[in-house]
Amino acid sequence: MKNTPTIAAKEIYTYFVSPIAYFVLVIFSGLSGFFFYAILQRAIVRQELSPAVIQVLFRNYISVTLLFFAPAVTMRLFAEEKRSGTIELLRTSPVKDIEIVLGKFCASLILYLTMLATTLFYPFLILPFGKVDIGQMVSTYIGMILLGSAFLSFGLMISSMTQNQIVSALTSFGVLLLFWIISSFADRTGSLNRFFKYLSLTEHLNDFTRGVIVVKDIIYYLSFTLICIFLTIKSIESEKWK
Repeated sequence: MKNTPTIAAKEIYTYFVSPIAYFVLVIFSGLSGFFFYAILQRAIVRQELSPAVIQVLFRNYISVTLLFFAPAVTMRLFAEEKRSGTIELLRTSPVKDIEIVLGKFCASLILYLTMLATTLFYPFLILPFGKVDIGQMVSTYIGMILLGSAFLSFGLMISSMTQNQIVSALTSFGVLLLFWIISSFADRTGSLNRFFKYLSLTEHLNDFTRGVIVVKDIIYYLSFTLICIFLTIKSIESEKWK
């Protein structure tokens, strides 16, 4: 795994020498700031300021933006390497496939954590108007990190399967959206209700935003992430035989 940090550093450098990182950070910060201001204003008018402001912000708004930003961050990681032919250099270098995949995943995760860090001061802006539940804030960020990891690992997997960045982004968005809304149809599936709710990405975020850390939710997100990383490695390995 000694080459993983080097690959991650190279990818982070690539992010920041291109407009991608700046575009994502600016748009994400602008949207999250707008959502926070709108929710806070409504709560002040209704005199309903409570930890629920943070819950609504992350569960209903910021988490939804990841459907767009995760594919944007991951779409080029392998697709661009394939299009430009530089993937061949990686394959012939003394670097293991798992190091390549983990390096690229870590780079995208670091960019995502940077995005998430721009929201850290929001809970403290509520202090003049009400209390901040530190436990809820911590669990919410843990949930968002796990959710983001799942999104990014899936986007990375799709990117490893195509040479076209647009195809990668649209496919990632479409499938992640399906995982997102599947709980909406769970009530209509009768005996499969619990199964579809368990598959839903949103269902496992709810407890985190309420300040409750449940082991099954952690297992779900970690399993989702590890399976996607494993399939990405297999996808890269299969390219060697073509």
